[in-house]
Amino acid sequence: MDRKTVNPRRLNGRRLFSEYSYVVSFILILIIAVCVNPNFFRWRNITTIFRQSATTTGIIALGMTMIICAGQIDISVGAQVALLSGFGITVLNATGNIWLMLLFCLAGGALIGTVNGVLVAYGHMPAMIATLAMQTSCRAIINHFGQGGPFAVADGMSTEPYYQTFREVANGSLVLFGQKVPYPMIIFIAMGLLFGLIMRRTRWGKHIYAIGSNEVSARLDGVNVNLVKVSVFTMTGVLCGFTSWLYSSSVMAVAAASAGNAFEMDAIAAVAIGGASMSGGRGKIIGSFLGVLMFKIINNTLVAAKVPTFLTGAISGAIIIIAVLLQNVRGRRR
Repeated sequence: MDRKTVNPRRLNGRRLFSEYSYVVSFILILIIAVCVNPNFFRWRNITTIFRQSATTTGIIALGMTMIICAGQIDISVGAQVALLSGFGITVLNATGNIWLMLLFCLAGGALIGTVNGVLVAYGHMPAMIATLAMQTSCRAIINHFGQGGPFAVADGMSTEPYYQTFREVANGSLVLFGQKVPYPMIIFIAMGLLFGLIMRRTRWGKHIYAIGSNEVSARLDGVNVNLVKVSVFTMTGVLCGFTSWLYSSSVMAVAAASAGNAFEMDAIAAVAIGGASMSGGRGKIIGSFLGVLMFKIINNTLVAAKVPTFLTGAISGAIIIIAVLLQNVRGRRR
């Protein structure tokens, strides 16, 4: 018998672990969380994790997955949220209509994302440089108009009719099976399922993977590479706009100087620990979905363990480094 012969079961086991390592990571993190916090699985704690995920980086991470799978990166998402949240609240205060605010945020996000995509696809700029420029511009604009201070819904007057209506967007819930399920939790799960289907079942999703795997081959196969690149940045901008709407509702007063800080880092970390290849061509929405939850569970556990707040950033950075190193190891084994 040839010593080099590999046991098929062992090979399949390795492949299964490689493809679904994020599930193993998720289970391990859950075990650690329960050990640190015996009350972890209380419904209120679970819904808090989902609410925090949806109103910060959860929905953005879905778009970031598409961008990274296409072999690109976007570090402007946090600044986009700050800009759109601040100006979105200004629109809300002027009109008193939460749906007009949502429309403004979505349109503004689409515009910013499209500009990013055009700079990358047609301007042939590295995505890091193009989105860094956009990040700086968005921060400068919102800080100029906000002077570093807050954009407050109804100027903080809770007696305004639209104040409570808007607050319910992020803080309201539906009663399902006798339990209160927050709107953001429902939205996050629904959008995760939708974008999972898009990436797995549509031609657009297949083209995104093709570009990330080999852009030259994708172009020779007839894929409109530039259009797909623009589209993923545009979609991510739209998701930033939607997140701005939820985020504004959750805080009700957006600080121009600090809103959206580190959102890009958290979103990239979620995609990385969710199993996506940072070089493009491989990644799953379900992996990023669980990656977002893992990130929030880690933060939740650190709070329960009374770890100093200022150390969470260092831990976030360490998570990204470990995740990328693991991806590199997997890539070499392949």
